[in-house]
Amino acid sequence: MRFDNLYSHDFARIAVGVPLCRVADPAFNAAQTIALLNQAAADGVAVMAFPELGLSAYSCDDLFHQRALLDGCEVALAEVLAATADLPLVAIVGLPLRVEQRLFNCAAVLLRGRILGVVPKTFLPNYGEFYEARQFCSGEEATVDTVTLLGQQVPFGSRQVFAADDMPLLRLHVEICEDVWTPIPPSSFAALAGATVLVNLSASNVVIGKAAYRRQLVSQQSARCLAAYVYSSAGAGESTTDMAWDGQALICENGELLVESERFLRSARLVTADVDLERLSRERMRQSTFGNSVRLHAGQVRAFRQVPFTLGLEHDRPLALRRRVERFPYVPADHSRRDERCEEVYNIQVQGLTQRLASSGIHKLVVGISGGLDSTHALLVAARAMDALGLPRTNILGVTMPGFATGERTRAQALRLMAAVGCEAREIDIRPSCEQMLRDIGHPHREGAPVYDVTFENVQAGERTSHLFRLANLTGGLVLGTGDLSELALGWCTYGVGDHMSHYNVNASVPKTLIQHLVRWVAETHQLGEGTDSQVLLDILSTEISPELVPGGLQSTEAVVGPYALQDFNLFYTLRHGYAPAKVAFLAHHAWQEVYMLAEIKRVLRIFVQRFFRGSQFKRSCVPNAPKVGSGGSLSPRGDWRAPSDSEAAVWLADLDRIPDQGQP
Repeated sequence: MRFDNLYSHDFARIAVGVPLCRVADPAFNAAQTIALLNQAAADGVAVMAFPELGLSAYSCDDLFHQRALLDGCEVALAEVLAATADLPLVAIVGLPLRVEQRLFNCAAVLLRGRILGVVPKTFLPNYGEFYEARQFCSGEEATVDTVTLLGQQVPFGSRQVFAADDMPLLRLHVEICEDVWTPIPPSSFAALAGATVLVNLSASNVVIGKAAYRRQLVSQQSARCLAAYVYSSAGAGESTTDMAWDGQALICENGELLVESERFLRSARLVTADVDLERLSRERMRQSTFGNSVRLHAGQVRAFRQVPFTLGLEHDRPLALRRRVERFPYVPADHSRRDERCEEVYNIQVQGLTQRLASSGIHKLVVGISGGLDSTHALLVAARAMDALGLPRTNILGVTMPGFATGERTRAQALRLMAAVGCEAREIDIRPSCEQMLRDIGHPHREGAPVYDVTFENVQAGERTSHLFRLANLTGGLVLGTGDLSELALGWCTYGVGDHMSHYNVNASVPKTLIQHLVRWVAETHQLGEGTDSQVLLDILSTEISPELVPGGLQSTEAVVGPYALQDFNLFYTLRHGYAPAKVAFLAHHAWQEVYMLAEIKRVLRIFVQRFFRGSQFKRSCVPNAPKVGSGGSLSPRGDWRAPSDSEAAVWLADLDRIPDQGQP
């Protein structure tokens, strides 16, 4: 199996075909269906759905009781079935079928010349413009569970899950049109029975507002069922005696619309989407209420039968992912949504901080200001919290504490920032107290022969933290933490000091890439007030991220831990979705290949795996209180992440070693 084949990473390419049709012309409709099938197979599609009653057309009315039409539909089905003989693709087509002297509106599930099963429609609309009960029987009225069709013994019934043995996460269920418009659709129980891809063959005439309603209906059903939902509609060629048709096709995944067809076309169309089956499976494992629902509806679940099949997809050829993967999963790409996200994050952080201040009876904050990104954001949150409480911003004590390697740029930015915010500002030179500490502990550092080791760095970090806590004692304040989610994930924080320990931390569930956008949003929208120095925020954003602890040149954080853009990407898919490194790298390469070679993505991911899974958990197990801001997760042991402090990274590193450096098999 190739690394650069989407099926190697539990994606499945799903398609909806909306062919041209002719009313009561099964031969023409079969030819149109076969043409789209061949096109889809060449594109690597695994599952393809067509419209309801597509071989006959939906709008035949009482023609459905004519033997010639019904015979012609079975001949058309045989033609489509023969065309699937060499196609590694499940085709789901609609037609009327006679079973035990009754007529059913059915979906036939076809693969490689075999009819896997036939699914009858359960709920027949008989209101408004619909008269289906005049021609058809509900699938619930069937008295058999097997039929003979085109010489094959075929499972018959609505409670079937079609299970691919060579793609364990691909489980299909089929329902028809009105079934999903009911209070409890059959697909809801099918999802509890394990179906991950729910397929709806629909005709669905169009009226004003119906397209939007369909979109909402399909999206919500996919979200409730933690599934992909595939929806078809009839298009051009259906009778317009009393109705019109728009050919809307939709594919949704867990509430997200992946693709929608153009409507009202006078030509056939094919839409595809790459569905992440692992994501769906992971969400079902994660959400305990899904399992509870299985237990509560055990009788309905046990009524389903599994129909196994072998898809036989080609895994030995490149098949690139055709799906938008955001480079910054924590940050919306759309500008308006990004602004909305920024405001929401600030409101969550401010609400958490104001509640902590109000409940503790403390009205003052102490914040260490480095002139860098994280402390800037924490100070901005503190200012908005004071505004919300009706307290003066001078109740915030901002303290900048230059050390042995503090640059003039960051020092000046810290002072400008505190002036722009309007808090009380102090500057404390920590070098004398650090030198005393180094002497007291017998550190070999001397002016003539300096030793810049971890102890030298952490003495400075520790002195800053000690000053902040003692200032909080002196002023009756609360020390506000500044460390962010990305630093916690990578263990890039010193245990017990300012980027790890505080009385309350507003940044602990906010990743570095999102903090950058939050600060930019404040600057661009003048949240500090018109006429204030917003330029200082932009200057801070353009400053290299550095701890500034070792003299003699720029100490770059990203040179050690890797680019935060990649590390936040790795964090999101590891923490939120639980993906193994090979899949994370596959997604990262898809999103970032114009910027980073696969070898660099793999190198940075190795840093993440080693730092996240081994050696850093003990820091995360005792983090201060902090509000969770997003569904992307947090690392608090009281929230999203509980892990042993002494685990190994061996299985993740082994999976990482499966990744080629250049994207070859």
